[in-house]
Amino acid sequence: MTASRQNFASGGEWEKRFGYSRVVRVGPFVYVAGTTAPEAGDDAGAQTEKTLAKIEAALAKVGATLADVVRTRMYVVNIGRDAEAVGRAHGAVFGAIRPASTMVEVRALIAPEMRVEIEAEAIVAEGTRS
Repeated sequence: MTASRQNFASGGEWEKRFGYSRVVRVGPFVYVAGTTAPEAGDDAGAQTEKTLAKIEAALAKVGATLADVVRTRMYVVNIGRDAEAVGRAHGAVFGAIRPASTMVEVRALIAPEMRVEIEAEAIVAEGTRS
């Protein structure tokens, strides 16, 4: 028996151009691609909050919620300046869920106005509709 695969796009310019989906679900496993929110302004905390809202919306498309998230990865352009703001925003969303998480500094993201990019992985409990 092969698990079904669902791909969903958000309509963002990079997805079609670079050939990827915003979120993919295979059986109970859900993967959310690197997500950013430069439209939230130059504040890393605000970008993180908006990014996590986008991730929540992507999860909902495949029948998952933030409570199903088991792993996040945060890529930050200036960790010395932004770690506290990014971590605080992440904690406000995931404080009770407590997924495994990594925050690393990267040299750059795909656009200079982006200060943080976040990936998420989730496992949806058996019996949850996909």
